Amino acid sequence: MNMSRVDLHCHTSASFDGVAAPDAVVARAVERGLTHLAITDHDTLDGALRAVDEAPEGLHVIVGCEVSTPEGDLVFAFLRQALPRGLSAREAIAAGREQGALVGIPHPFDRTRRSLLCDPANEVLASEVDWIEASNGRVATDAVNRQAARLVQKLGAPGVGASDAHTLLEVGTAWTSMEGDPSTPDGLLAALHGPMTIMGLAAKPPEGPLERLLEPTKRRFRMAR
Repeated sequence: MNMSRVDLHCHTSASFDGVAAPDAVVARAVERGLTHLAITDHDTLDGALRAVDEAPEGLHVIVGCEVSTPEGDLVFAFLRQALPRGLSAREAIAAGREQGALVGIPHPFDRTRRSLLCDPANEVLASEVDWIEASNGRVATDAVNRQAARLVQKLGAPGVGASDAHTLLEVGTAWTSMEGDPSTPDGLLAALHGPMTIMGLAAKPPEGPLERLLEPTKRRFRMAR
């Protein structure tokens, strides 16, 4: 079985807080060994569409978007059109589904950003998404990732690692090793429900219970199935 190296959350200069041009981002992704990269700029597909045109051989760019909702942010993959602004989280999920897109929850407990699960009332939405970020490369503290990992374990949901890169330096700092070919919505969905390993630049072999695997120097763990 082929293994794919996937980052489902990455920004370019098309985001208001991104600094790296799409062509530079995809070039760095190849340097870091990624095979699949979702460009998920804030509320726009412009950077992702440019990245598709600029992607070097060996890298599959997934057109995505980080969508702002009143409850918090959602990350979409395989969007064909940008979603209307002002949708609630549940409305945004439904609108993305209409396009055949998949959806995840980014940095679920990071209180320095618009994180969906900081409000416990929103946990019901976790059952409506396709993945949850169990390791986000830009969270404020490692405790935030550990909390996300515990939720993933509790729900039995697919948990991924994602860089959430906004600069070239951050590209590939967290990603997920998956079996199969996540180049299509069906392929990604199948991969999310197969064996996965969350990886980072300073990866170490997994050890101990899941909730202890995201300590500062332990950036790799295999999702329990």
